[in-house]
Amino acid sequence: MILLENRIALLAQLGYYFEQKSEELEDVIDLAHRANGWFIPEFTRLAMDNIANYFLKKEALENWIQQYPKLLQQRSEPKTVGIVMAGNIPLVGFHDFLCGFISGHTLRIKLSSKDTVLWNHIFAKLAEWNPEFAAEVSVSEMLKHCDAYIATGSNNSARYFEYYFQKYPHIIRKNRTSVAILDGSEDKDSLKKLSDDVNLFFGLGCRNVTKVYVPKDYNFEALLRSFDRFAAHGDHNKFRNNYDYQLALYLLNRQLYMSNGHVLMVENESPYAPISVVHYSFYEDKAALIEALQQNDSIQCITTGTVAVDSGKLMPFGANQSPSLTDYADGVDTLAFLQDL
Repeated sequence: MILLENRIALLAQLGYYFEQKSEELEDVIDLAHRANGWFIPEFTRLAMDNIANYFLKKEALENWIQQYPKLLQQRSEPKTVGIVMAGNIPLVGFHDFLCGFISGHTLRIKLSSKDTVLWNHIFAKLAEWNPEFAAEVSVSEMLKHCDAYIATGSNNSARYFEYYFQKYPHIIRKNRTSVAILDGSEDKDSLKKLSDDVNLFFGLGCRNVTKVYVPKDYNFEALLRSFDRFAAHGDHNKFRNNYDYQLALYLLNRQLYMSNGHVLMVENESPYAPISVVHYSFYEDKAALIEALQQNDSIQCITTGTVAVDSGKLMPFGANQSPSLTDYADGVDTLAFLQDL
């Protein structure tokens, strides 16, 4: 069994490997793009940079696990934990893997078919650096006979996960999305950061803003112009197909919309929006809106202006795609769950 200090060192080595951007890694990034057109190299590098900077620093890992005293004891009988990965953005399930590996349990991982190239390379490198890794982490198509499960998927697949895993300790994650609240006072820098929250990873992540709440008589021009930084999305075949399809629907239905040429904005109460679309609604009471959104289980992040510490789901503009080690998906402490198995 790999000792805890060696697990931390191995993870820190992976972070350093991501930062070095070697020719070997660049080849893998290119191969991942060819396997999945949504995984453009720019966004895969961004995902790796965020993981390296926010998850894999040795000091940050050491400080993190100090909050979980049971992890500081070497496990004599580790459990087998099955992890079902999502694949909507590059390495989206990394935090679940990180929690599982640092907890000392044996991991069996079912990869998403959308994200196998990156994961297989990462696991191969970790096993190359520490041969014991291969005995503790494996990829499997079937996750039978595990002691606990962590699964991420759609609302529909979550129903199946709940059925199959009901007899075992589990964390089941469903569809989530993020929203933003504007008040009209935002400067160019704030709107630029919000544009990142909306457009990075083509808007495919649960931390991407898919809806904005604005006061009545809000002027959308500056917001739409801020999206121009991602005009290249309009040249991406998969993204453009979605844009053209949604635009055709709005035209056929005579529905009012706004656009800058690659993002459509439509008034709609749902926080979920199709690819290339951002919904908006008007609000009157900001405090009441925040309170309601905090209680909404389908909301991952609420992006707004200055945010105080310990503000629940509230995030400052531009911070959505760089979560810290303690920003647990769905607000469920994954590491606490694993240490108590």
